[in-house]
Amino acid sequence: MIPPELRARIRRFFFVEHWRIGTIATELGVHPDTVRRAIESERFNGTVPKLRCTLLDPYRAFIADVLERHPRLRSTRLFEMIRDRGYQGSAVQLRRYVRTVRPRPREAYLRLQTLPGEQGQVDWANFGKIRVGNASRNLSCFVLVLSWSRAMYARFALDQTLESFLRGHLEAFRTMGGVPRSLLYDNLKCVVLERVGDHIHFHPRLLDLAGHYHFAPKPCAVFRGNEKGRVERAIQYLRTSFFAARPFHSVTDLNVQLAAWIASTAHARKVPGDPTGRLVADALDEERARLLPLPEHDLECDHLRPIASGKTPYLRFDGNDYSIPHDRLRKVLTLIASEHLVRILDGTEEIARHTRSYDRGEVIEDPAHLAALAREKRHAHELRGRDLLRTTCPRADAFIDALALRGEPLAGHTSRLLKLLDRYGSAELDASIDEAISRGAISAVSVAHILDRRARSRHEAPPLDVVLPDDPRVRDLRVTPHSLSNYDNLCSYHETEENPHEHTD
Repeated sequence: MIPPELRARIRRFFFVEHWRIGTIATELGVHPDTVRRAIESERFNGTVPKLRCTLLDPYRAFIADVLERHPRLRSTRLFEMIRDRGYQGSAVQLRRYVRTVRPRPREAYLRLQTLPGEQGQVDWANFGKIRVGNASRNLSCFVLVLSWSRAMYARFALDQTLESFLRGHLEAFRTMGGVPRSLLYDNLKCVVLERVGDHIHFHPRLLDLAGHYHFAPKPCAVFRGNEKGRVERAIQYLRTSFFAARPFHSVTDLNVQLAAWIASTAHARKVPGDPTGRLVADALDEERARLLPLPEHDLECDHLRPIASGKTPYLRFDGNDYSIPHDRLRKVLTLIASEHLVRILDGTEEIARHTRSYDRGEVIEDPAHLAALAREKRHAHELRGRDLLRTTCPRADAFIDALALRGEPLAGHTSRLLKLLDRYGSAELDASIDEAISRGAISAVSVAHILDRRARSRHEAPPLDVVLPDDPRVRDLRVTPHSLSNYDNLCSYHETEENPHEHTD
């Protein structure tokens, strides 16, 4: 850019003193082109810039005709069309040219004017991902805005399911104290199942919601998000003024902060475009009287579905396993999931209730279910234990009959005898049981004493007890012992390899 002082001197030398361009350039130490720009020589020298021919020139009329009929056609498609017609240039050259000639329709928008309580606008907003335990969940926000007062309800959730969508409406209606006469939506899957022009097939669950709360659902036209611009601006307001750089440790904590922010900040601002300068909170108080009243009962919006139980006492829902009673296996049950609770019904009877988890791969168990299963397993184990004793020890049958005649609890004695069987073997246990019967000492404690005395007489090391956890799923396991002779042979082989001369004659 030429400084104003230099420009004035150049123009004075040329127009007043009639100096030549080269003389002025030499005198002032500037380029001749600078002098020409200052005196605006192109205005009177009559020079016409030369136009350079390009490979695209023969196709300009064709491109203009196609764009006139299809203004949104992409440059890549145009490139294929003119290449088939002999174009030898590059796609970059075409893209630059199309950028300058593409028709850009400019649409004028009318300002939306609504009456109090007449309309609300609803939408989902995505806020990235959040970590819940070992799972990565999508963080979404349900937003409802009253068009007249600009009052807002928003709530974060970990999904965008139909149940969360309906639940957002219920919470918004309760918070605002009423229902607007119509709600404007985008063409969401949970709103519109099918659309052909103005013929709309609404989701039946949304129609249930609209029929219960007496509002009219109204989807926007396709690709016309500007028709619900108030909720779009509210979402942008949430992103920039609330969510940006905000710390939180859970979705519950985030929703508590959001409710406080709406009351103290969003509703404390002036209503946009209102010449009276009313606050949003005051406008909401005025609009609340024009909202439709809430019904006496809320619409049920929990997730409900039939689910078949398998051979294990667990049902899988949303990536996690929930326990059920062990006597309800291989049946078709009903699962009802709310935001914080999972209930399982067999007909009309509730058989399980769990806190809902949003983690992945977690096992949620009711201690009562485990205790009942452990009792069942223990009883079956006792019966199998008596059969095992009778099979491995011939004298065990008479010993158990003698215990029953004395009124002794068979479960405790059977459990103790099974442990002695694992520790000493069937031959030693049977001999000790026979000695106990002959002495009239009918108890597992007496058998254990005899076994210990016989082991000490053989100078054997005392056996060590195995400490197991309290979990019945571990304690009640039956493990079949295997022969360790292979390991003994392996040890003998290593000793031979280490001392080869000791075994050679």
